Amino acid sequence: MADQSSESSSEATDFIIQGLTSKGKPFRPSDWADRLCGIMARFNPDAGSGYDLHLQYSPYVQPALIEGERSVLVDAKLYALEPMAYHFMRSFAKDNDLTIIEACLLPNKH
Repeated sequence: MADQSSESSSEATDFIIQGLTSKGKPFRPSDWADRLCGIMARFNPDAGSGYDLHLQYSPYVQPALIEGERSVLVDAKLYALEPMAYHFMRSFAKDNDLTIIEACLLPNKH
């Protein structure tokens, strides 16, 4: 599990989880990024309510294709909304031996 005590919202950074292990193997199942983003969809402060709420990804956790690999973009604003969700994303990558790319700006940032 990630060390949650030493990280503050000012230290939380945007990052990308790329679907490659440290050995360069693709992470399976192939739809892992969509599944993970689906789980995190509830962290959407502007979602309101509606019949299609379950069809919207969180603006802070988005699937993407980075360098030809399935990936997940994680916005540091997730930390301010729910620190445990932010740490869950970091832990997911670490526990599954996935590549983390530290980023200072993500595309289409809100």
